[in-house]
Amino acid sequence: MSTARRAGRKPVRERRSFGEEFKRQAVRRLHERRAAGGTLAEVARELDVGENLLRGWAQRLTASDATLAGEVVETPEQELRRLRREVAILKQEREFAKKVAVYFAKESR
Repeated sequence: MSTARRAGRKPVRERRSFGEEFKRQAVRRLHERRAAGGTLAEVARELDVGENLLRGWAQRLTASDATLAGEVVETPEQELRRLRREVAILKQEREFAKKVAVYFAKESR
């Protein structure tokens, strides 16, 4: 890292860019550490990134990732029940559509 001194200020870091995988791992580590009683500041220091930067990644990624956001994830049994209900509804809709098609076909003759 290159550092340059400005008059009476901290050294200025060269701008770094981080890949999506690094960000995901950083947020995952943050969630794991918070669950164990750690803080965002500790994780940011470990990763050598700014607290606000890490906080922003966490907000952006948790908003798009249901498992990290703490939303309930379906068990396979719950998913199976939900999908069976959807199939039943779709079958009813298909049967209704068939009846409507027959009705309008008779009417147009």
